[in-house]
Amino acid sequence: MEYKHIIFSIDQGVGKIVLNRPDVLNSFNTGMGAEVQDALDQCAANNLVRAVLLTGEGRGFCAGQDLEEAMSPDTKIENVVRGTYNPIVNKIRGIEKPVICAVNGVAAGAGANLAFCCDLTVAGRNAKFIQSFIKIGLIPDSGGTYILPRLVGMQRAAAMTMLGDKMTAEEAKELGLIYQVVDDEALMDTATALAARLAQMPTVGLGLIKRGLNHGLTCDLPTQLDFEADIQAAAANSDDYKEGVSAFLEKRAPVYTGQ
Repeated sequence: MEYKHIIFSIDQGVGKIVLNRPDVLNSFNTGMGAEVQDALDQCAANNLVRAVLLTGEGRGFCAGQDLEEAMSPDTKIENVVRGTYNPIVNKIRGIEKPVICAVNGVAAGAGANLAFCCDLTVAGRNAKFIQSFIKIGLIPDSGGTYILPRLVGMQRAAAMTMLGDKMTAEEAKELGLIYQVVDDEALMDTATALAARLAQMPTVGLGLIKRGLNHGLTCDLPTQLDFEADIQAAAANSDDYKEGVSAFLEKRAPVYTGQ
């Protein structure tokens, strides 16, 4: 696929996806949605990619849906949700590699929820998050009604989505919505270093951790304990497990291959 709305690159084990519609704060149109899905598929299929970094070009991360496209007589909003946002959220959560998000500037609507569904999200100090759906009479999509109550509780989720107030990066961190806040000028260096670090770690184990966390959201404790035993067995069959144990016994630094 030829990319017109994103920039995609692979470097030192990190697949980097940059939303590239800065003139509209990287709001999603159908084309950009399809390109992000394609890039995520490439990251999932390529064994050379061991971590994914998602960010935005310019002064914002993502302002959500391109409303000009959404208001077209030919556009049905439910088709946009099913065709753009649902697949992207499923791919971010389903790819068994860590997905890091670097939020530069505003993350609104679907942009906020995409940031929240990544594995580790780092935000610049001046970043803002807003559940802006209600401002135009819509409801949170992109997993917002699923993710937010689990991260912050029902009352906080209701306040965020019903009032639609802006939230600072520090507030988002304090509520457990994101992992880290750094100075704006340090954002990309910090996020890139985090992605590079994860790309050198045991990829199979990281993917299985993600699978376990996903599974634990929808089951009871006995079921999850059985599931942990199953995926622990899978982790123990990886080359990285053998390398980790050997390195520990030999008192040296491990060299993981992601297999």
